Amino acid sequence: MPDTPALILRRPRPPRALISLVAMIDVLLILLVFFMVTSTYLNLDMIPAVSQNNTARAQGTSQTASTPLLIRIGAEGAPVILGQTLALSDLEVLLRNRLASEPTLPVMILPTGVARTQALVSVMDTATRAGARQVRVIRLEARP
Repeated sequence: MPDTPALILRRPRPPRALISLVAMIDVLLILLVFFMVTSTYLNLDMIPAVSQNNTARAQGTSQTASTPLLIRIGAEGAPVILGQTLALSDLEVLLRNRLASEPTLPVMILPTGVARTQALVSVMDTATRAGARQVRVIRLEARP
């Protein structure tokens, strides 16, 4: 036999495997849901109070300001001053009288943890309607 070339079978190469992004997207969505469920958020319903010393330094005023009026909002939403529960109309009259003698009277509002946001807004509106210019909301931080 003459020298005939050997028969060579060539198999076609399989196409390169494509990286599927579907599985990667599924993993990312599962991680996103996991981090959303397990993360903790701050209580954004309240505004933290600023220290009075820092405010006085920032404004360049002396620390001879009058004693602030503390208004506590009870669980039922009524304002309490020195242990006495007041209606919003009585609170406005009291604030007007105090502000007439001390125009720069700071008013601090301390809502309880179960007080509704509407009660806080109502007390803040009453204070500003009475003429208070220094109204602050105090939020007590929980101990670790």
